[in-house]
Amino acid sequence: MKKVILLFFSLVCAVSLVGTTIVNAQSEEPDLAKNCKAAYSCDWHSGTAVYAKNEQERMPIASMCKIMTLLLTYEARDSGKLSFDDEITVSERAAGMGGSQVFLETNGKYKAEDLVKSICIASANDSCVAMAETLSGSEELFVKRMNERASELGMLNTSFANCTGLPKEGQYSCAKDVAVMLGELIRHPDYFKFSTIWMDNITHNGGRLTEMANTNKLIRNYQGCDAGKTGFTSEAGFCLAASAERGNMRVVSVVIGGTDSQSRFNGVSSMFDYAFANFTSKCVLERSVLQDKRCAVKSGKLHEVSVIPETAAYVFCSKDDTDEITLDFVFREVKAPISIGDCVGEVTVYKNGVEVARVNLLSNDQSAASNYFDSLRDIADNWIL
Repeated sequence: MKKVILLFFSLVCAVSLVGTTIVNAQSEEPDLAKNCKAAYSCDWHSGTAVYAKNEQERMPIASMCKIMTLLLTYEARDSGKLSFDDEITVSERAAGMGGSQVFLETNGKYKAEDLVKSICIASANDSCVAMAETLSGSEELFVKRMNERASELGMLNTSFANCTGLPKEGQYSCAKDVAVMLGELIRHPDYFKFSTIWMDNITHNGGRLTEMANTNKLIRNYQGCDAGKTGFTSEAGFCLAASAERGNMRVVSVVIGGTDSQSRFNGVSSMFDYAFANFTSKCVLERSVLQDKRCAVKSGKLHEVSVIPETAAYVFCSKDDTDEITLDFVFREVKAPISIGDCVGEVTVYKNGVEVARVNLLSNDQSAASNYFDSLRDIADNWIL
């Protein structure tokens, strides 16, 4: 009888301990993305994770696939392969795409800029396929490039099967990978020209108009939100990837598999709130000419050049952080000629002795190689009587 009582007491204690563990875990890390299967939030500058929930689980992501479609489009524009003024003729296949669309006309001619705008605002499947065919010759070849780019970005849990996100076997991603590709897309400043538009029209041949409305409600309802892409299919549930900026800090947040539309907006908003309330992004190196650092130049008309960081450097930390930040400058052995923008060194940022950022240092001056007369002048200037 004693053994039975002891066994019962042990089971009661075990159940109590399990319940306590769950409560403690929830109090330490609240569920910021309720009613969503997966979520991820990070600081954009450093990539530091703020919140994660099943962030590497492979799932369908619906129209969030279009983030990669847009990224490749902007990269093609930046490389000179595409001009947003180019006139694109829409194929019958592109015009016939189902789902969200802007009803492009077969053989209709549209500016690339208008097609890109319709993808950003209205998640237009027909515009996606038209751009894919323009850039790669076919959607299949474009999808191959999508997967190559995903691999280059380290998106190990992603596979694209089309450029629209419509349900198709073998297509999946995860919350963390979606955050990576949205983070890469917003490195293109012109993207914000379209991502912040709430309503607009696309004009077809003959003057017919199709009204477009942005499905990302946070553009209007959340302070600082200026980018994002929604997604929905019955298979993927309600999805959203978005970014918001306040001061020096930009946050990227993603939810996948929301049970309803509001759950995705609530999830992303909660992660934004948590990040902005508890963390900050300190600018420890501005992108301006360094007043106290110069790089020596061998055999040049100038013996040294001023330098400027290639980008600003930020340290992401909690608001009550007291960590020690140090900068280590290292210059290369530079020989003339040297041009403005040449890399002459780098600066490494440390937080409590741990590297958190590394930035190239660029020449802010140009210097031609010195000649014979320059050498004579240097001898005269350094002559000691």
